Amino acid sequence: MIRDFCDGHLEGAEIGSTEIMFTPEKIKGGVHTADTKTAGSVCLLMQVSMPCALFAACPSELRLKGGTNAEMAPQIDYTAMVFKPIVEKFGFTFNCDIKMRGYYPKGGGEVIIRMSPVKQLNPINLTDRGSVTKIYGRAFVAGVLPFKVAKDMAAAAVRCIRKEIRDLYVNIQPVQETKDQAFGNGNGIIIIAETSTGCLFAGSSLGKRGVNADKVGIEAAEMLLANLRHGGAVDEYLQDQLIIFMALASGISRIKTGPVTLHTQTAIHFAEQLAKAKFTVKKSEDEEDASKDTYIIECQGIGMTNPNL
Repeated sequence: MIRDFCDGHLEGAEIGSTEIMFTPEKIKGGVHTADTKTAGSVCLLMQVSMPCALFAACPSELRLKGGTNAEMAPQIDYTAMVFKPIVEKFGFTFNCDIKMRGYYPKGGGEVIIRMSPVKQLNPINLTDRGSVTKIYGRAFVAGVLPFKVAKDMAAAAVRCIRKEIRDLYVNIQPVQETKDQAFGNGNGIIIIAETSTGCLFAGSSLGKRGVNADKVGIEAAEMLLANLRHGGAVDEYLQDQLIIFMALASGISRIKTGPVTLHTQTAIHFAEQLAKAKFTVKKSEDEEDASKDTYIIECQGIGMTNPNL
């Protein structure tokens, strides 16, 4: 898809290859389709194409097919509910239209992303965490799975969160996805915590054969609580997704995070190699963070400008 997106030349992009050679040309935007033909993640297709679409010559429509809620990748709900509102702070907007949900192993989902190019990205400052003001989410079942599974996931998650956060109403909606909304069978849950300063954190989990619903709900709740304990302003799954935008933006971006993940370290390494952006990662010096594993990731962006605008 990226090759076609920018009239590039690509060699060695086949299964089993140990080396690829990619030569990009001008990014042109327009309508592009990418189909994993499996439950391969549409969100990962979106991750790779979004920075290109921002610097294209005209608006883009990306038709992405595969798994919308897959293991080892962000769920589409995370992309829409957490990634989107935060990444738009860089000074662009995009539309994410979920046409069909698709689950492991068949996929069959489709998401349409529409976005316009920008002249330049603004830096961001996400260091003030604020206090948690609401917790909400959705627990879903699709295909042959009974609605009770969704209710059980939601109830177990609420019980788990209540042990630690007693003073907030936790609103997790159980949802039965219909045949025209979802392809195949699947179940999962995503829970979001929103803070007084607009920070967003999530915990999510997908059901697997033989794993009871309570366990899926508790796993998501525990992930959310762990992300709230470290005192950062982004959760562990957002930190690495922001690196490329920080690198391309004009000016200094800062984000406060919990422990820096290997994904984030890798993203920083390549952003420095390819874009020549400069990153520093330091332990947070705030008093309230002294006992926690909290870090500030700072980047002097390269101020990439769109030559087409």
